[in-house]
Amino acid sequence: MRNLFVALLLLTLTSTAIKAQEVLDRIIAIVDNEIILNSELNFQTAIFAQQRQRNPNDPKLREEVLKMLMDEKFIYAQAHVDSIVVSEDEIRRQLDYQVSMLIQQYGSQERVQEVYGMNLDKIRRELRDNVRKNIMVQKLQEKEFGLVEASRKEVEQFFSVYRDSIGLIPERVRVSHIFLKPELTSTIKEQYFLIAKNLLDSIKNGGDFAALAKQYSEDPGSAKDGGDLGFIKRGVLVPEFESVAYGLNEGELSSVVETQFGFHIIQLLERRGESIRARHILIKIKADDQADLHAIEKLGELRDSVVRFGKDFALLATRYSHDKETSSLGGKLGTFFLNQLDKNLLDIVQTLKEGEISFPRRLNLPTGTYGYHIVYLEKRTPEHLPNLDIDYSEIKKLADEYKKQKLYSTWIEELKTKIFWEIKL
Repeated sequence: MRNLFVALLLLTLTSTAIKAQEVLDRIIAIVDNEIILNSELNFQTAIFAQQRQRNPNDPKLREEVLKMLMDEKFIYAQAHVDSIVVSEDEIRRQLDYQVSMLIQQYGSQERVQEVYGMNLDKIRRELRDNVRKNIMVQKLQEKEFGLVEASRKEVEQFFSVYRDSIGLIPERVRVSHIFLKPELTSTIKEQYFLIAKNLLDSIKNGGDFAALAKQYSEDPGSAKDGGDLGFIKRGVLVPEFESVAYGLNEGELSSVVETQFGFHIIQLLERRGESIRARHILIKIKADDQADLHAIEKLGELRDSVVRFGKDFALLATRYSHDKETSSLGGKLGTFFLNQLDKNLLDIVQTLKEGEISFPRRLNLPTGTYGYHIVYLEKRTPEHLPNLDIDYSEIKKLADEYKKQKLYSTWIEELKTKIFWEIKL
């Protein structure tokens, strides 16, 4: 169910653009205070038909999609009744995830901005309301079904009934890694700080902010607009940037501000309640070739200490890896089917035998930064027919989802008796 709502959220921008082009539109359905437009239903039906290779003109598919959209709005309405609260941090994290998914889908920030005709900050603003709704829906689902699990007996019964429908279990791998970012020395940071400081001095001495932003800023989304970010609500920007921007008076310049993206010069243009309009110049901090070489050499040494001297990979990952999410787990990325791996990891894993460690490879991150990593292939399980003993965890997930879906359908029918709804076909 969660993947369904994530997919809908990713389509929000394009759906909005399509609806904006509709000269005439009409309401197809009402659920509580939410409406579903004909243009929205047409668009979502076309997308799902393409994804599932079905006929978009099939009336049954249109009915399925309408039900899906209405179900989402039933849950959202009940989330309001249950006073489900969503924090600004939760919205920010989900927005970061959605933007990174778009970047991964299209290959670069620049391509995303080109496709949607707006910079990333505006994309985040367009997504914000749907993100909030999506989180409310997910929280209520988690509240209702988060603890639902199939018992061992139910898993066995599910496997007995649906064994032939499961098909082959794809090849899967268990992998770990050690990730290092090139070390940014104080000398390197000072070089880029001075570039930003000189630009700030130029502006203070009468230089044109917009012209300098177009020439020097390394934020592709705003540079062409003279650094203008448009109006921004609280929670959209990274905290270091936001705290400074909101503390400025209209027309005031900041000093040089450092964030995860680099050094910024910020000017507040206008304030409207809790929204501000700001512009900035971004100077990214780039590691030099020597820093890259040092990271690669360090990873080579860590690899040798495991391969040649029998050191424990997990202990080295815990001590040295810069990946905060996995270092405490000994570098464990998890167990994946091959089709779940991104291209970088797939290219590496396909060259490894079980128990082998790759040589250092560059890893580009969605934030626009990069580093290098070595990958350890702990276990490889070839494609095979489903086996309850070998594949119990995967089969249990299917059985859990089957049980949740049955309860979910009953729950939706109950909500329909308590919440106003109407179909206007």
